[in-house]
Amino acid sequence: MRAAIQSAYGSPDVLTIQDIEIPVPKDDEVLIRVYATTVNRTDCGILWAKPFFIRFFTGLFKPRLRVSGTDFAGKIEAVGDSVKQFKVGDRVMGFGGMGLQSHAEYLTIPETKVITTIPDDVTYPQAAACLEGAIYALSAMIFKMNPQAGQKALVYGATGAIGSAAVQLLKYFGVTVTAVCHTKNLELVKSLGADRLIDYTSEDFTSDAERYSFVIDAVGKSSFGQCKPLLLPGGSYVSSDAGPRSENIYLPLFTAMLGGKKVISPMPRGVKRSVSLIRLLVEQGKFKPVIDREYPLEQIADAFRYVATGQKIGNVIITMPFTP
Repeated sequence: MRAAIQSAYGSPDVLTIQDIEIPVPKDDEVLIRVYATTVNRTDCGILWAKPFFIRFFTGLFKPRLRVSGTDFAGKIEAVGDSVKQFKVGDRVMGFGGMGLQSHAEYLTIPETKVITTIPDDVTYPQAAACLEGAIYALSAMIFKMNPQAGQKALVYGATGAIGSAAVQLLKYFGVTVTAVCHTKNLELVKSLGADRLIDYTSEDFTSDAERYSFVIDAVGKSSFGQCKPLLLPGGSYVSSDAGPRSENIYLPLFTAMLGGKKVISPMPRGVKRSVSLIRLLVEQGKFKPVIDREYPLEQIADAFRYVATGQKIGNVIITMPFTP
């Protein structure tokens, strides 16, 4: 099979497309023919090993996993002897934040990991686009905020994979959403359900007169200090990035101890719960993933370069040859 091999940390130039052996599933694993996957911020973090502490999970001196990739959509080709939840022919999608080796034509994964069936009428690229960004929006942000209907939230960076998912998911919980984005994307974000729009090219969102229960920075370009005045008493701020001087790693502890306005840790929890809800909403037509571009596996380095620009809208998909 063909796979994107990451032999070292560094720029996309370290990636090579090679022919390697198809993995053999263990007793508790399924073998999946991958038809679509994404290049996302998690993948970029693993590729560059930034922030540095990610190396404690992915390999201190070089990548622990040979093949890159953290999510997938595909079809089960074989199952281990003890597998009970899935069968050959099932269309499935899944995610693994520290790596699944999914930038390849085949992968194996234990049936107990984050994997679920794909709803009917959802294509493989659409399924792949329902994973990393939406999972982080729920597991690292929204579930931790425990939003209630009628509350207000501001989403900064509402067009990325996390931000576009956060807008839709907050609306599902009945939250009134103000979304911050570029002029050219105002109509897209409005179509996702945003109640109010701020064009950051002409207005500083941190000067907004509205006050919110939640501020979500989906692009990691703000700080708690900048956004704190936007919060109501007891309100919560969360960023998809560690923040200036990695402050979002330790501020959740200190702000929780002090009470009042607080920072939420961006570490995801309850990923399986998130995937179950996302699948349900997709099946019900209440969540629509946003896709920016699609690249074949051979052009995966270009996909990484594009994602690294920070200009992508929604998700960037890697596609494999499809066999019905």
